[in-house]
Amino acid sequence: MAGPDQESATGRPVRIAFDSLLSAAPARRSDDLVDLWSQLPRELAILFRPTAQDLAQEILREIRLTIPALAKPVESAAGKSIVEGIQQAILQFVDRLADPTAPQADRAQLFRDLGLHEIYEGPILDVLQMAYRVGARVAWRHMARVGERAGVPTTTLCLLAEAIFAYIDELSALSIEGHASAQARAVGIVERRRRQLLELLLSAAGDAKQLPSRRLADAAKWPVPPRVVAVAIDLDEDPAEYPAAQFDPRILVDLEGQEPCLLAAEEHQDAFKDLPTDLPGWRAAVGPAVDATDAGESLRWARRTLALVDRGILPAAQVTWFDNHMSSLWLLNDPLLVAEIIERALAPMAKLTTKQRRKLSETLLTWLETRGSAPEIAQLLDIHPQTVRYRMRQLDRLFGSRLNNPDVRFDLEVALRAQRTHDRQDHDPDDDDED
Repeated sequence: MAGPDQESATGRPVRIAFDSLLSAAPARRSDDLVDLWSQLPRELAILFRPTAQDLAQEILREIRLTIPALAKPVESAAGKSIVEGIQQAILQFVDRLADPTAPQADRAQLFRDLGLHEIYEGPILDVLQMAYRVGARVAWRHMARVGERAGVPTTTLCLLAEAIFAYIDELSALSIEGHASAQARAVGIVERRRRQLLELLLSAAGDAKQLPSRRLADAAKWPVPPRVVAVAIDLDEDPAEYPAAQFDPRILVDLEGQEPCLLAAEEHQDAFKDLPTDLPGWRAAVGPAVDATDAGESLRWARRTLALVDRGILPAAQVTWFDNHMSSLWLLNDPLLVAEIIERALAPMAKLTTKQRRKLSETLLTWLETRGSAPEIAQLLDIHPQTVRYRMRQLDRLFGSRLNNPDVRFDLEVALRAQRTHDRQDHDPDDDDED
């Protein structure tokens, strides 16, 4: 070590070198750090350890002066946490000077925990980064002063500055890691609460007493609205083949169950407009808006809608809205009843061929819906008016005066609409209009 007479000559250049390192030096690799610590004399630990408590007090005073968010009473939980962090940081640094290879895992956890504290005012990581840099500068001034008085060479002090910088970088990384881990855990907890909330809403079965508690809704960050809308999801392939969907936070999501679904407040149905983007390659059906106690009913109708899309009865679309197909859903809600209505109402056409029944049915339904003239019906069906007149004479022979009965006409229209909806999946177009 050099003599004390070098103090004034080395102090200022070394301090300038440290400030440059703190503001611009790149992060070192782990093997570089080991090499850096190994270049420092072990005697430095003996030199700095007796002044560690004084250094901790200096750092604490400076932090309290420059960072108002950390100016906490020492006896408070926040103050104790700050003091412990400063003391442990100094002791760990000195211990590493003594033995760079000593395990540090137990102390590392303390700095991870600092990244998840809720005692600070303002962004946690911003406050910590500032505190680490303030602590580093105070530590450097203190160690440079002690080192110069003890005759530590300038080159060693420069290496010490690098070590302090690398050490602060390491502590910052630990706090960032702890913060990120805490954030991930917090998100996981909220997601579990939202999943639980969704399950309870879907199982309420009309009973207000079965609705989730206010406490659970608050934990899920999803206040239960008066009315909700459910969405049924159908997967084309294994969901693992798709990237994780990022849904609007107003939507409750369950994509992991056997029957994936979504739920949102009626007033937030606009959140579903992005479903084609959120779920590429999937199909969805949006159910009716219902009271929150009947969320399960909305999902039941959404699944029913999706089933009809899968069967080809409703038009293929990535997102199908219940509101746009209510009549079809009503007509096909009870297959046995629908079949009975069709059989009874259309009994007069039972002996006709399939082709004849189809042509007479479309003509009769158009007439029932419009009560138009032969030319008007012909234009709608894209056939000749004379063909319409021929078919209407056939219908008159089959049904006779019953076509004048409003109740019979209603039953016929229901039966024909149901039959048309049901037969869409099997319809084979035939352009031959000859009977």
